[in-house]
Amino acid sequence: MKFFDRITNYFSSNKGKHKNAQSIIPSRLNLLLWIVGILLLMLAGRLFYLQILHGSSYKAEVKRSDTTIQTNNVQRGMIYDSRGQVIVGNQTHQAITYTKSSNVTADQLYKIANRLGRYITVNNSDTRLTDRNEEDYYLANKSNLKQITKKLNLSQDASDDEKYDAALKYLKNHPEEWHLSSHEKSNARIYAAMTGAYSLSTTYIKKSGVTSEELAKVGEHLNQMPGVKIGTAWTRNYPQGKDFQSLTGTVSSSGLPADQINSLLSQGYSRSDNVGQSYLEKMFQGTLVGSKSQTQVTTSGSKVTNEIVKYPGKKGDNLVLTINAKFQKRVQQILEQNYSSAGITYSPGVYAVVMNPHTGAIYAMAGIDRNQKTGKQTPDQIGAINHPITMGSVVKGATIMGGLMSGVITPSDNTLTDQPIKVAGTSTKASWFNKTGSANMALSAPTALEVSSNSYMMQLIMKEGGMNYKPGAQLTLKPSIFDKERQYFNMFGLGQKTGIDLPGETAGYNGPSSQKHIGSALDLSYGNYDGYTVIQLAQYMSTIANGGNRMRPYIVKEIRGSKSNGKLGRVESTTQPQVQFTIPASKEDFDLVRQGLYQVTHGTSSYVTAKSLGSAKPSISGKTGTAETVTNGHQTSTISFAGYSPSKNPQVVVALAIPGVTNENGGANLNMAKQIFSAYWKIVQDSKSTSNN
Repeated sequence: MKFFDRITNYFSSNKGKHKNAQSIIPSRLNLLLWIVGILLLMLAGRLFYLQILHGSSYKAEVKRSDTTIQTNNVQRGMIYDSRGQVIVGNQTHQAITYTKSSNVTADQLYKIANRLGRYITVNNSDTRLTDRNEEDYYLANKSNLKQITKKLNLSQDASDDEKYDAALKYLKNHPEEWHLSSHEKSNARIYAAMTGAYSLSTTYIKKSGVTSEELAKVGEHLNQMPGVKIGTAWTRNYPQGKDFQSLTGTVSSSGLPADQINSLLSQGYSRSDNVGQSYLEKMFQGTLVGSKSQTQVTTSGSKVTNEIVKYPGKKGDNLVLTINAKFQKRVQQILEQNYSSAGITYSPGVYAVVMNPHTGAIYAMAGIDRNQKTGKQTPDQIGAINHPITMGSVVKGATIMGGLMSGVITPSDNTLTDQPIKVAGTSTKASWFNKTGSANMALSAPTALEVSSNSYMMQLIMKEGGMNYKPGAQLTLKPSIFDKERQYFNMFGLGQKTGIDLPGETAGYNGPSSQKHIGSALDLSYGNYDGYTVIQLAQYMSTIANGGNRMRPYIVKEIRGSKSNGKLGRVESTTQPQVQFTIPASKEDFDLVRQGLYQVTHGTSSYVTAKSLGSAKPSISGKTGTAETVTNGHQTSTISFAGYSPSKNPQVVVALAIPGVTNENGGANLNMAKQIFSAYWKIVQDSKSTSNN
């Protein structure tokens, strides 16, 4: 009985518990559902916040986490002389650089520039400051931009770009309403350099003249200026003297030159890159510039999280020139020492070229540019290729070669009488020693060169034009005679570009060639009409010296790499001598002209023109020149010379010209030539190793 009572009591008690459990479960479930609902609402709110309210900014943040390639400049290749002496080198400087982040804003750049400006001062030698640079910096200050736009009463629909352009226009039109202090201008240069850089490219903020105090201050605050670093920069130096700059050229110091910026940008350069601006530096820019280093940069937001060097970069290749620096300096010195003796009141300068007649290699190219108003003289080596000059009788060797090739004279039949040339409608033209006809004489082609006969040359041209000269007769030449004369001159390089490996070469100039000017065809025959450069003069004389091959002049002998220690490395390429044209003339023709050039310096006539060179050892052959000119309204002359040595086995050619002088008989051209030949044998080549003839 008690057993059943216990069972009854058990079920009764559990029935109550079950009833209580049933009442508790729904309340717990409801609580859980409420919690889940609240969490879902929170999640929806968060998604609304992330995707709707700030979706664009978070997308940008995702994009900011990226892996890109950062590039850095390398050292520029150097320029050496023929002996391996550095002509143009690199000087290392500590520098302040900036690497532009891929997501940096203009406002952030403005703040970084101003902070960096607390520690360094930047002038125009590092970054050119234009009016637009100043305006951009002024408007980068938001308060300045806001004040300007308020004055403009722009439409509410105006875009930010339209507002900015309008503000720029306002600043241009109202310069009196704003200005930058010297400190702000320094900051503006920093800002301009930063904004002008490409993403993840490194630009120089200040690459020379960085003081130890500036380095210390910048280094102490680098963590406050993202992208700013202390690095290394290189500028050109000139161990052999800065005079070489007028031959090797210069490199830009504050980014791409304004007149070439679009072209260079299309070639992959950055705005901050420095490039060759003239002559060798410009012509061989691709060789000297090298290859930039490449670093893989991983960023997260504005922070760099990883850097891996993918390519260390390659220093630019080096140029080795044909020029001997010691000899070059001596030739320049010879010009300077002898120039004034020519009477240079109206002269614009003097130029000289020394060349190997068999290869075209240039041993020296010297020159002086003289300001005719102030008298100031500056080195101008490149003037030898871009200053055409009326040379005078120095070209008569080409005139005689033309007569031989045209058949109007031959090596065995070449005698003409020197006499004043009198043709109807033109003034009398005569040789310098026979103005009146009192010194009429029979001349062979070599003797005509020896005494520098103008009459002989004019008679040759008339014969080539189909005219037999008779005193007082009408000049029946046709304008085509100009083309015929110039064709022979061109064969030797006179009157056309030589193709030298320097930019800026000119072809010279030709005088008018119409029937109206037909009398000037006679002047052309003896070098008193067209204009030629000194490099053309050297090429012409080299063609005669080597027996008929017109060689292309060149100044770069080799392109070479660099060793790990920075010294000259292996040869990448070598310039090969190039024959541009072979003169269609016989050995006998050339022998006849070379005999005449020998007589110019060794002849026995009382009218010989270069007797002072006859004592030189090794022997010199050549031709002098005097052209009557007018300089700034004054009667002047060009005195010139072109010749080779030794006479029987030519190894070197010297050509020079001094335009606009008043003392044509002072012998400055011959003194220069004699001293240059002597210096060549002492400095470049031992005279004992060759024949003295």
